[in-house]
Amino acid sequence: MKIIAVLPAYNAERTLEKTVRDIPPGTVSEIILVDDASRDKTAEVARSLGLAVIVREKNGGYGANQKTCYAEALRRGADVVIMIHPDYQYDARLAPIMARIISSGICDVVLGNRIRTRAEALAGGMPHYKYLFNRLLTVFENLLTGQNLGEWHSGLRAYSRKVLETVRWDENSDDFVFDQQFLLQASACGFRIGDVPVSTRYFPEASSINFRRSVVYGLSTLLVLSQYLLCRMGVLRLRRFSPKS
Repeated sequence: MKIIAVLPAYNAERTLEKTVRDIPPGTVSEIILVDDASRDKTAEVARSLGLAVIVREKNGGYGANQKTCYAEALRRGADVVIMIHPDYQYDARLAPIMARIISSGICDVVLGNRIRTRAEALAGGMPHYKYLFNRLLTVFENLLTGQNLGEWHSGLRAYSRKVLETVRWDENSDDFVFDQQFLLQASACGFRIGDVPVSTRYFPEASSINFRRSVVYGLSTLLVLSQYLLCRMGVLRLRRFSPKS
């Protein structure tokens, strides 16, 4: 199977090489980096590492970056796509394990779960308010969807080609709530979602949204959850939660 890693990047010059070096050799056929109009030398570093590089002329946001990543991966014939943040916040050594779970037909979507224990997550530098938001939102999301994921807010993800060809991710937000829309869509379409434990890494060079953006993200997630619930109850009809024909 053709496995492609996609890296949605913004100002990742200082952490990109470490992230790429952690991907075990032979795991992926290609690595695609999409530079969302970074203000540093992210694209130059990516080219020096031999990555396929796409530079967006204008910063479009986290969700918009992922849309470019997945469209390009599908165009290049990917059977499995692994999304890795190039800020070294997630352990890229898990890439072959996540890909194998999908290629073996065990799951259609695999997430990295940073909340193995509360002590470990906080010791890894996760701010207390982010840990609290993560736990509360994850409980709601599991209850509404019937899933049993350790967390819904991980930036380390792997998808099968069928998921990317079925879910209407191209109609999602260009902002951070894109990830939550995607998972709810995958759940609504009946895909099997699983997770694997991954260490928590918070440090100055790792990208992280501030408290205000975290609140906006949390409220946006609650709105999407409300839409999902109303659609399941038959009160609301949104094409977003139906599979592509």
